[in-house]
Amino acid sequence: MTLLLQIAIVAAGIVIGVFVAFLIIGYLKKLIRKNTDYTVGLKVIRLISLPFVVLTILIAGSMLVPATKLLDELDVNTNIVLGIVYTLILAWLIINAIRGIKVYVLAKYDISTKDNLKARKIHTQLSVLERMLIAMVIIIAFGIILMTIPQIRKVGLSLLASAGIAGIIIGFAAQRSIALILAGFQIAITQPIRLEDVVIVEDEWGWIEEITLTYVVVRIWDKRRLIVPITYFIEKPFQNWTRTSAEIMGTVFIHVDYGFPVEKMREKLTNILTQSDLWDGKVNVLQVTDSKELTLELRALVSAKDSPAAWDLRVHVREELIRFVQNDYPQFLPKSRIKLTEKE
Repeated sequence: MTLLLQIAIVAAGIVIGVFVAFLIIGYLKKLIRKNTDYTVGLKVIRLISLPFVVLTILIAGSMLVPATKLLDELDVNTNIVLGIVYTLILAWLIINAIRGIKVYVLAKYDISTKDNLKARKIHTQLSVLERMLIAMVIIIAFGIILMTIPQIRKVGLSLLASAGIAGIIIGFAAQRSIALILAGFQIAITQPIRLEDVVIVEDEWGWIEEITLTYVVVRIWDKRRLIVPITYFIEKPFQNWTRTSAEIMGTVFIHVDYGFPVEKMREKLTNILTQSDLWDGKVNVLQVTDSKELTLELRALVSAKDSPAAWDLRVHVREELIRFVQNDYPQFLPKSRIKLTEKE
């Protein structure tokens, strides 16, 4: 067989593989256009297209190339090489398919909306599940590749026969890593935290930005990032302000003299809240919560749709109430009294 004919057969294999791949991809695009959101479906197709095309080319090539007898001239075991290449491409395709499924599912859940509790739950579960599945695919593919090579397989089998003690030692050494992975799996199922949850961790207030298999990234309000081991959220107490909903109440404390007319401040608080877009219209309470030696402690309790709005509302209410006391009732600002008496 001439070299030109051999090259022609190899080229034919590549062309057939590409043709079959694009034929199948085109058919999938038609199905997606009819049944689902085409933009999202197109993103999924783009993820799996390249590894799928490479796989079909490899299948067509492995069927036609033996006829050229080109591989017979190489001093390698072609079955081992093809087995390794097939494993790598299949792992690549499966990983991209996992990512595509995640893109398809998450497209139905918009995490940028205000009422996003269910969306954050799904995003959290799929993010952790995606990492776990990809890690499993990589480990399995690596194991298959190692077992494909006879020399390594023989060494591995001989080591397994005397690996009892070594396994125990490795188990103790990997105990921490295994605990982290199990904690990640537990968080994905029970969800004490979700993506974009507002939390207080280590006296820092921020949002859950990323959840991995081993650590969690908390985006602090001042743009810093707090990296916390994932086991922290299983073993230690922390505050989650958006566990069941984003709504939250805020408090403002004002200290005034004993003669201050409290009812007037209640009216002023109502007036401040009704004129503010930050208030959600649910909680509006002013109470005398303590009577100290020199002052009365007044607590304004207000509510907002989420924690950033609650913070801004508290600041606004505090400023307005202080201005109200200064302008309208300056005589009732906190003061100390000293009574002098004459000795007889």
